[in-house]
Amino acid sequence: MSMQSASYQTRRQQIETYFDRTAAEAWARLTSDAKVSGIRATVRAGRDEMRATLLSWLPRDLSGRRILDAGCGTGALAMEAAERGAEVVAVDISPTLVGLARERAEERLPGARITFSVGDMLDPALGHFDHVVGMDSMIHYDAKDITEMLAGLAQRCRTSLLFTFAPRTPALAVMHAVGRVFPRGNRAPAIEPVSGEALLSALEDHEALYAWRCGRSHRVVSGFYMSQAQELLPR
Repeated sequence: MSMQSASYQTRRQQIETYFDRTAAEAWARLTSDAKVSGIRATVRAGRDEMRATLLSWLPRDLSGRRILDAGCGTGALAMEAAERGAEVVAVDISPTLVGLARERAEERLPGARITFSVGDMLDPALGHFDHVVGMDSMIHYDAKDITEMLAGLAQRCRTSLLFTFAPRTPALAVMHAVGRVFPRGNRAPAIEPVSGEALLSALEDHEALYAWRCGRSHRVVSGFYMSQAQELLPR
């Protein structure tokens, strides 16, 4: 992102604090096989379905492909991509989650071509990629910041850019009005529901994205989890 807005910087700091200090243990359990509450179980199921969806939009054989897992969390998507032959760069702003992802990868896939990095997924120093995947790493940002984030990532992506956003729906508004996934003390920064139609229109109008077009789209709803997957492809 050539120009990081004040709202992006503020939100990024909130997310880093949340995932690295407040809820690291809760997210470690959520992304493991540990028993969780009913609400969290629906979130886990939704995230599993979303990860499977995004991976299904990539080639089955990823040998020779370089992939950016933008906002890798505890590394589940990165490991599955590596198992299919990809060279993966997995980046997240939370040192705690990256450390956990590295530990899990070393146990599950010793010697896999995964480079874990703590930092900003928009950092040009991460290099260029065949595919970029951002699963639920943009859901806390508004449409303007998401557009700028994708414009920056598209400049370093050759084949496909996959991302998710929180769709603005009455159901999502109700979910966030009646409760959160986590107890009050470790709630996440608020998700930013965005209009899918407005977001896609903004993407089409952005100069840095003129060479890209919208591809497949898929919504996953599982209890308190709701997220919309979107594919961007070169024209």
